Amino acid sequence: MESTLELEATAYVTGQLPRYDRPQIALAGRSNVGKSSLINALAGRKKLARVSAQPGKTRSVNFYHVLPQDFYLVDLPGYGYARASHEERRQWATTLEAYIGGDHHLRALVLLLDCRLPPQRLDLDLAAFAASRALPVVPVLTKADKCTQREREARRKEWLERLGTAPIVTSAARRQGMEKLWRALDAAALGTREG
Repeated sequence: MESTLELEATAYVTGQLPRYDRPQIALAGRSNVGKSSLINALAGRKKLARVSAQPGKTRSVNFYHVLPQDFYLVDLPGYGYARASHEERRQWATTLEAYIGGDHHLRALVLLLDCRLPPQRLDLDLAAFAASRALPVVPVLTKADKCTQREREARRKEWLERLGTAPIVTSAARRQGMEKLWRALDAAALGTREG
């Protein structure tokens, strides 16, 4: 049976974060990394998550209920968008840290990484923050269709050396890597073995 995603809650400030008694997987990445497109590709729907040409559009924490597995995929606001005000960036950081640091049902952090860019300081900082919380990191390279095979392989090696885990290579546009990513999500949320 195929997995489905349903948007169940949206929080703009820390006090609005819902408390669900189910496993959760956080989804984080820089602005313009393709988070919304990836969520839509996972869901097999075009408009579940709003996609914008303007980076930094997702400013809320969105809770997607994954069925039939019964866990939550939690879309965190994108970070690193230069045009955001200092106050907006501070608010995003506070919300991100409050969620990652405070929810006991959080099983892993899916860290989305743009295949076109070498390792970035903000991504490395977030991976280190997750590690400091003993939170497993699932690295995912996005926008693989915009890179050559050689570039993708170079990027995979760079991240493998930095994180000790090879990233899953994906392309939302081509639906590349979705089955492998679903297996990783299920394994992280439910403790099942990746096949």
